[in-house]
Amino acid sequence: MAHLVFYEKPGCGGNAKQRALLEAAGHTLDRRSLLDEPWTRDSLLGFLQALPVAQWFNRAAPRIKSGEIVPERLDADAALALLLAEHLLIRRPLMQREDGARLVGFDTAEVERFVGLHAKAEVPASMEGCAAVSPKASCRTTP
Repeated sequence: MAHLVFYEKPGCGGNAKQRALLEAAGHTLDRRSLLDEPWTRDSLLGFLQALPVAQWFNRAAPRIKSGEIVPERLDADAALALLLAEHLLIRRPLMQREDGARLVGFDTAEVERFVGLHAKAEVPASMEGCAAVSPKASCRTTP
């Protein structure tokens, strides 16, 4: 089993379900707030650089859902500036194994390859997005 640094939005129901699935598979998590992390250009690019720019963004973020920000229209520098200024825009979760390998988002097939899920129940192909556990844990609230 793996030990992961798990960057999440505190109170997000989607992240809670993701954590539960990882812990049920026997993984341990060092939970950190994605919103409070003092991200730098290099630390954030360490997670994102292998992905196309549009995949760096949290599609449930209000400014993206409203169309104010269109990730497909941004170059890497502009995208990174937005993400560093507004952490709510960063796709989540961000995960890092002890060996330094990193993963962005929660596509279940990717997570299976990354650490293994060994899920006994039916697991959706993607567990990204907002799934609030209670009205107080809405992912739509701002930090």
